[in-house]
Amino acid sequence: MKLREKILLLLSRELGTGDCKGGENEWDIDNALSLLKKNIQGFSENILDKNIVDYGCGSGYQSVALAKSGANYVLGIETNPVELKKARDLAGTLNLNEKVEFKDKIDESLRSKFDLVISQNSMEHFSDPVRAINQMKYLLNQMGRVIITFGPPWYAPYGSHMQFFTKLPWVNIFFPENIVMNVRSHYRDDGAKRYEEVEKGLNKMTVSRMESIISNSGMNIQYRKYECVKGFNILGRLPLLRELFINHISCILTLKT
Repeated sequence: MKLREKILLLLSRELGTGDCKGGENEWDIDNALSLLKKNIQGFSENILDKNIVDYGCGSGYQSVALAKSGANYVLGIETNPVELKKARDLAGTLNLNEKVEFKDKIDESLRSKFDLVISQNSMEHFSDPVRAINQMKYLLNQMGRVIITFGPPWYAPYGSHMQFFTKLPWVNIFFPENIVMNVRSHYRDDGAKRYEEVEKGLNKMTVSRMESIISNSGMNIQYRKYECVKGFNILGRLPLLRELFINHISCILTLKT
């Protein structure tokens, strides 16, 4: 074992124990919209009677929560077949199949049909984020809005999403990818050798890359919010340092008229 691997193991949780506290988010119907309500002012009122796409819906908790909170119709988009089945089972169990539907792809019939497209905690996972943004735009009606909220971006303290086994911040900066993946293999036996291959995948989404994607999307920024570590949001205005300390990004996009 390489010296750097030994060092990172020493900085990680004991083998055979559960994930570090706070290392994994536990979502359910009751808390599925909490992040959106926190970061998007008036969110609860703005979903009422709306036709909504939950883009990257995972196991469906957010989609179901949107329907139960007053949305007219919710379409969840998810390409992972395991997650898609969980989502469909959840909606069926709650007798919401008439208000919530799940699909693994977008077709012509969905073009310009929706008032809201929501992407929560997914932007750093899309293998092709430019395509994802373009699809969100494709789904939106002329007066609609895209709501994106996600974090942490790549260079934030836990942007590598490895805090389930180590609480060392910026582990992806301090250690090369192969070292992190080798140590990770002691805690997750899924064969991942690269960040892109971990569960849900990581596209190394930085703040500047996200800004560039939005700038080139052909949409207007109606609202944008950067949250920094420990609430020190002034750090989000400083060149270079902003990448290290912006912990969460939220924005609302609209079509250009």
